[in-house]
Amino acid sequence: MSAPRYAVLGRPVRHSLSPRIHAAFARQSGQEIDYRALDTEALGLEGTLTAFVDEGGIGANITVPHKFAAARLCRTLSWRARRAGVVNTLALRDGHWHGDSTDGIGLLRDLRERRNIDLYGSRVLLIGAGGAAHGVAPSLLDAGIDQLVIANRTRIHAYDLLDLLQEPERARACTLEELAGMGQFDLVVQATSAGHAGDTPELPDGIVSEDSACIDLNYGRAAMPFLAWARRRGCRQVHDGLGMLVEQAAAAYALWHGTHPATDPVYAQIRLASSRSQ
Repeated sequence: MSAPRYAVLGRPVRHSLSPRIHAAFARQSGQEIDYRALDTEALGLEGTLTAFVDEGGIGANITVPHKFAAARLCRTLSWRARRAGVVNTLALRDGHWHGDSTDGIGLLRDLRERRNIDLYGSRVLLIGAGGAAHGVAPSLLDAGIDQLVIANRTRIHAYDLLDLLQEPERARACTLEELAGMGQFDLVVQATSAGHAGDTPELPDGIVSEDSACIDLNYGRAAMPFLAWARRRGCRQVHDGLGMLVEQAAAAYALWHGTHPATDPVYAQIRLASSRSQ
């Protein structure tokens, strides 16, 4: 009998660490799984998923640029996915896709349990309004923060996310230029893909201090430009998104297999391997 088949779908996706992470989770529990990276360039998201199911696929992770589209392909959505408006985890149920969004809980677990960052009562800046930002924004508000500011290059997308959140007392949206004069933030979350091109969003000075925490939801080389920006401004808590990647993968694994894996040893293993390859 062949192993259950899972995959991560995106464009591009060759660099994804998800196959290694899920293989490590499976070894913990003694399970056999077949987890692959599938690029959607040739067939698109829907075509790739159809071919994947035809070959026995029963669960998938979704990454850039398909998180909005994945939600539209689902017959049912978890409450987290409905709030976020995006999906990063699919499970095949009765021949149809059920969608979930695990990025937000993955980010919170990494910040709270690995970074020891207390979000309660804090002022948070979320840079970007795409799929990654949608995935984490509701969870940030659920963590008891005082204010969430969503800053994006174009105003319309920032306000689309703001409207979805329905938190007029605690959330506001603006352009990147309008951040000037808003004061300092306790946490800055970089959720754009600018780092993949070696860039970072143009941010004004004065929004962080040495006590601010900064995290880029990307990992590896894509996170380096923003992390360098934060370090130049004296921030002492500077992190990439590898911890979140492992934690959101663990939540997806629990949805598929009914057991939540231990994440710390897998995070340490992947971090060490990634540092050696850079």
